[in-house]
Amino acid sequence: QVQLVESGGGLVQAGGSLRLSCAASGRTFSAYQMAWFRQAPGKEREFVSAISWSGGTTWYADSVKGRFTISRDNAKNTLYLQMNNLKPEDTAVYYCAFPKRYGVNYDRESEYVDWGQGTQVTVSS
Repeated sequence: QVQLVESGGGLVQAGGSLRLSCAASGRTFSAYQMAWFRQAPGKEREFVSAISWSGGTTWYADSVKGRFTISRDNAKNTLYLQMNNLKPEDTAVYYCAFPKRYGVNYDRESEYVDWGQGTQVTVSS
């Protein structure tokens, strides 16, 4: 089991930026891909971005491509999500997620077994 703690959320105006962090402990963080998901009010949780164990490969939802950047620091057991040019539709609770095993389908919620408590991101228009 992995313990995940997100931070960095907040209230920002449209066009602004935020950087989310996810501190991991309990297992070998550096050996696994990681992901960010989000859940807006009244909607299902959706995939945002994922990153391979080395950081060499990244994936993004079409809605955030070109605006968000995922990264990781394996020495610090920390996952990041840099969010630029934020839009009101980015308002959601953002969660980091740890997979069931190596090489999961990166955008499937069911492939992730450990989740953080979430951090609220609110973008005003």
